Amino acid sequence: MPQTDTSHALLFSIQEALNLDEQRRLSPAASLSVHALRREKEARRGHRQAYALDADRILHSRAYTRYIDKTQVFCLIANDHITHRVLHVQLVSRIARTIGRFLHLNEDLIEAIALGHDIGHPPFGHDGESILAKLCVQHGLPSFQHNIQSIRFLDQLERKGTGWNLSLQTLDGILCHDGELHARHLSPLPTPDFSDFDKKLLAKASNPKLDLQPSTLEGCVVRMADTIAYIGRDIEDAIILGLINRTDIPVSCRETLGDSNGAIVYTLVTDLIVNSQVSAPSSPNTQKLDYIGFSETIANVLHELKQFNYKHIYLNPQTKSHLPLIENSYKVLFELYLHGLENNGANLPPPLDLVTSMADSSLRDQTPATMARDYIAGMTDDFFLKQAKAAGCEVPRKQ
Repeated sequence: MPQTDTSHALLFSIQEALNLDEQRRLSPAASLSVHALRREKEARRGHRQAYALDADRILHSRAYTRYIDKTQVFCLIANDHITHRVLHVQLVSRIARTIGRFLHLNEDLIEAIALGHDIGHPPFGHDGESILAKLCVQHGLPSFQHNIQSIRFLDQLERKGTGWNLSLQTLDGILCHDGELHARHLSPLPTPDFSDFDKKLLAKASNPKLDLQPSTLEGCVVRMADTIAYIGRDIEDAIILGLINRTDIPVSCRETLGDSNGAIVYTLVTDLIVNSQVSAPSSPNTQKLDYIGFSETIANVLHELKQFNYKHIYLNPQTKSHLPLIENSYKVLFELYLHGLENNGANLPPPLDLVTSMADSSLRDQTPATMARDYIAGMTDDFFLKQAKAAGCEVPRKQ
């Protein structure tokens, strides 16, 4: 039933009150909803605040739906208690919102960034990303990066090429979320408009090792929360799978952070809140540098724990046992789609709804290689394996 003018007036008055409330209760360094910037002006005014609208749009995207069967760290495990990507982003969102609440930052923006930050991950996590990066370079494309692909899905490919018209602040946080990079402190580096954002995106595409700074404190919070969400959870999963024992965690880490995911998260979140410097609500607009950061002691121990995880979990031979078959499947599928698209879709196995929607979209810069990359990057693990098997590949099975 259409809303009456009276209903709209009421909703818009509530929205205005909520916007005013943000100015009262949030830090002057926070990102206010009224300052959200979009690429395209929207003709229809809605009653949701800007960043809440971004979060809703991400939740309703097809790419978000495919989180449900995307590897976090461990793949092909017949155990429903092992973390998948969909749980990871929810954990990042909850942890980051807790931090943001205590620091008087915008929780809606934090949620939007957190929910969208890993949407560009291809099948089989970071191993899949590395394989796809090599294939892209071999075919004349920039090295694949999941954060850039997240922007591509949300800003360009979804809705048959029109994208979701998300705010600059949300897209910037997604682009700059690199949780694998270690930092004690993060300070926002303003990105005034989409022209600057696009330059930032191109710079990252040409140099994957470039350490981009988020443009908002909310983006800084999500980047720190990304690490907090995975570091202890990956340890718990590794213990379940028998890769490590709890006593293998370095003594200094156990004594300082704790030896369980719950203790590690609590310690890191508490330290981050206490040691961050964010202007209090209603404080004068000073020139002091606001930042999100850990104490020196916690930052050093966290770095040690990251190194432990890399050596004993992420690079563990058991974690990589399926990699040869997965890598071969990536190569076969990329070539299959590439040649099929070069020949107007001939001999391509169905269903190719994503490729079809991209082919019919308003984008004009697509090549067969970019379309093959985008299609594979959007696959769930299970769909990838089905396509690979249909293409004649030997595929690994769940154990």
